Amino acid sequence: EGFGPFPVRNFQAVQQLVLNLPGDRAAVLKPGALDLRVELANTATIANDQGPPTQVTMKYETLRSGLFLRYGVAERLEVALEVPVLYRYQGFMNGLINATERATVGVSPQRQALKNTNYAFNVTSNGRTIMNGADGAVGLGDSTLMAKYQLVSESATAPAISVRAAIKLPTGDANQFFGSGSPDFGLGLAAEKKVADRWILYANLNGVVPTGRIAGLALQPVVSGMTAVEYLWSENFSLTLHFDYYSSPFRGTGADFFDKGVTEVAAGFSYRIRPHLLWQVYGVENVDFITGSAADFTLSTVVTYRFES
Repeated sequence: EGFGPFPVRNFQAVQQLVLNLPGDRAAVLKPGALDLRVELANTATIANDQGPPTQVTMKYETLRSGLFLRYGVAERLEVALEVPVLYRYQGFMNGLINATERATVGVSPQRQALKNTNYAFNVTSNGRTIMNGADGAVGLGDSTLMAKYQLVSESATAPAISVRAAIKLPTGDANQFFGSGSPDFGLGLAAEKKVADRWILYANLNGVVPTGRIAGLALQPVVSGMTAVEYLWSENFSLTLHFDYYSSPFRGTGADFFDKGVTEVAAGFSYRIRPHLLWQVYGVENVDFITGSAADFTLSTVVTYRFES
């Protein structure tokens, strides 16, 4: 049946403070089944946006450690809880990213401008500092409650379709920019369809209504979408490729880093180590359909253990 898409989301440093529904399949857990998932995602952020009235200078990495619990309540219904912990630091991927850029498209202007800077997190608006994050800061992020109900089961001609709902709880420290300080509400659809003996297609479409403000900046509704294809190499191993889009919750700040949406590709593998133990590794790279806003690169590993009655 495949392993599903990766739990990808918008890892952009500021836009991720708004609710993100992670990539998910349409199929739900069997009643009584429990998934325990641990995810480590390390994201490199670099920005040097000096256009008025907002100036953004960022160069750091964020390690996002997520604990995800998912439980099958009924034949077509599952509920989930995600609790993340965030760690902001200088990081370890700068050398690898520099070497990759030199060998391919060339070192980005932002990375060239900040080549002598080890760590930076500063945002000013109209000459006033509105964001400033400390090196080595660690804290709880905003938690998320989710539910998924399967509307349509997969058949020979029709895909499986589910509806998803989510509420983000303001458990993160808004002063350290590990959370928004306000709840958000999301609704989405997930679909999946096996199209050949070894190929499975997935799609997500989500809408989010954030509340409150971040650093005094107003927030707007967000739309995101994901398409993915999984190739089943064997019953225990698969390769998956994503394309993901996220609109920005910010408008009119004058900085591309805030105002523009994000387009990214993700690629990786899923490996079933034991019947109930799944290991996934994926990387996320921004693509230039929209420039000046996305996180530079994310590397993530996910381990899921399933308890079944």
